[in-house]
Amino acid sequence: MRIGMILDDTYPPDPRVENEAIELLKQGHKVFLFCLTYGNEKKEEIVQGIEVRRYKTNKLEYKLSALAYTIPLYSFLMKSKIVDFIKKNKVESIHIHDIRIAGASFKANKKAKLPVVLDLHENRPEIMRFYPHLQKLYGKLLISINKWKRKEEEFVRNASKVVVVTKHAKKELIERVGVEGEKIAVVPNTIRPFFYEGKAEGISYEKKQEDFIILYLGDTGTRRGLKTTVLSILKLKEEQNIRNIKFVIVGKPSNYLEKLIIDNHLEDQVQLMGWKMDTTFPEWIRIADVCVSPLHRNIHHDTTYANKIFQYMSIGKPLLVSDVIAQKDIVEEAKAGLVHVAEDVEDFTNKLVELYKNEKLREELGNNGQEFVRNHFTWDKTSGELIEMYKNLN
Repeated sequence: MRIGMILDDTYPPDPRVENEAIELLKQGHKVFLFCLTYGNEKKEEIVQGIEVRRYKTNKLEYKLSALAYTIPLYSFLMKSKIVDFIKKNKVESIHIHDIRIAGASFKANKKAKLPVVLDLHENRPEIMRFYPHLQKLYGKLLISINKWKRKEEEFVRNASKVVVVTKHAKKELIERVGVEGEKIAVVPNTIRPFFYEGKAEGISYEKKQEDFIILYLGDTGTRRGLKTTVLSILKLKEEQNIRNIKFVIVGKPSNYLEKLIIDNHLEDQVQLMGWKMDTTFPEWIRIADVCVSPLHRNIHHDTTYANKIFQYMSIGKPLLVSDVIAQKDIVEEAKAGLVHVAEDVEDFTNKLVELYKNEKLREELGNNGQEFVRNHFTWDKTSGELIEMYKNLN
């Protein structure tokens, strides 16, 4: 089948798009990828077998995408590009990556009437609640989260098939939208073996012999829960005089986080390394004693996985994670770490001290996680529903 994937972003990188496309190529399909360019990349090229087709965009179109379901201009502009993509590449099915460009894609497909796969990378309407511009009055006036939610439900009903990242997301959609479970495939954001088997780039970080490293990889927005970890480090410093625990954060620093560290004089204990290339991630994980994912509870986090937990596990590190449902379930299933109550500094601290004092426990949890990911939860083992879905797509 000639599959036309639709992505309203530049490419590469996008690990989920890449993983799905490569897996479908292995099954004998041809994959064409519609994506955007600001004018710096080739219009057409083959990337790892994916036939990438880039269409020009600009900053105005990007800003209009936030208003995709307030005013129809963004969908109108994207529709003509997608129509051109469908015709030129003679695609036989459309695979839409997320809902921002879904409206334009369905409109572009009105004449062609091709089968449509809607791939929901996340619960976009729920995660939008935490976007900074939606915390401001103008954002609330211009962008209706409820309208985005209704649009998502409409797209789910109209799609031939739907792809989600966890069984929890599938359950939530079935209950909210009322679609049959057979329509939805679960394809988690797992990793490929080259993440832990390949040669990683080195890092310039010196770990002292007495250091006990807690590591966090990724976005540092407030909903990621890093404040819980920072306040736990403060608590251990002041109440138990534990000063050799270092919290290393690999991600673009947020203003609130920098202020929290400075206000509490934790510059020696909390180290903001800034964003690093993902090719260095295995080396950052290897220096860690414990890896964390202290997410806040919300519908989005409860129904998705943070890919970092599989990266952590694949290198054999014990986890300390919050009790957002999907994350809690997978970590407990793998017996790969301890779970704390989200945003509860006391509970986080107690679990951290347990790991700090018990090297044998850390080693056992790390080994469990590594065995789980490498033998049961890499991409090649979790993409089965995607493959089967395309066998029956019409």
